[in-house]
Amino acid sequence: MILESVDNPILGVVIAITAGVLAVGMLMAAYRLIKGPSLPDRVISLDLIGTLAVGVIALYTIVSGRREMLSVAIVMALILFLGTAAFATYLHRRARP
Repeated sequence: MILESVDNPILGVVIAITAGVLAVGMLMAAYRLIKGPSLPDRVISLDLIGTLAVGVIALYTIVSGRREMLSVAIVMALILFLGTAAFATYLHRRARP
């Protein structure tokens, strides 16, 4: 198990709880992505899944100690932000008469 590499038992428990919360959040966002009544709901849920994936990468960085993965998380967060901003601009322009 990957948590065996963590020396502090309290940190191991916190990491396990955090991983569980991130997994539940991803499942709930996936449900909204599939069911979501409108296109903006689906885009926001997809953005949330990406943001939670950034959290998973950050958690993996803490557990493994591989700092280069943090750069991946930062780049992914920036791309997610730009995608969401572009979609909001598209919706704003589409709503104009």
